[in-house]
Amino acid sequence: MAKGSMRMSAEERRESVIRASMIEFAERGYNGTTTQSIANRVGVSQPYLFRLFPSKRALFEAAARRCMQDVREAFVAAADGLEGEPAREAMGLAYMDLIADRSRLMMQMQMYVSTAAAEAAGDTEVGESVRAMWTELWDAVTAQAGMTQEEARDFFAQGMLINALVAMGFSPEHRLWKTFDFESGC
Repeated sequence: MAKGSMRMSAEERRESVIRASMIEFAERGYNGTTTQSIANRVGVSQPYLFRLFPSKRALFEAAARRCMQDVREAFVAAADGLEGEPAREAMGLAYMDLIADRSRLMMQMQMYVSTAAAEAAGDTEVGESVRAMWTELWDAVTAQAGMTQEEARDFFAQGMLINALVAMGFSPEHRLWKTFDFESGC
């Protein structure tokens, strides 16, 4: 085989666009991100980007879907074969590993903020999509870990507190982190 660069398939290029979109939206939010900045990050033209995704909203929804899919897959894998508290602990530890990638955490936060901003401007489609993804995550995690609705509520509430602490840059030594028992998962 001759030396040279390997061409990406359309699906591989699509995946690289989704990953780049996650980073761009995480850094700048929906309104602050341009499709040109995503195209630049990937190294494609803006017209090519629009051949893969018909709109900025489609890019955002694909990035949000990937973000939620990654979280769901990590939770389901961590809880495999476990139920109750051991499942919740394993998922909590898996989540801490996931959000060590700050762009993944910030993408989640931007999903919530962008949904509110879009709806305030009269665009309900983004919010409907993000809420559907969140509901799917809730249902998958609750079923996989055999949680009651109250246990699921507490699990996700702790996760949101963790999101806030990490996003605001609280040091792991700060007293607010001491409310978590990371020896046993959260």
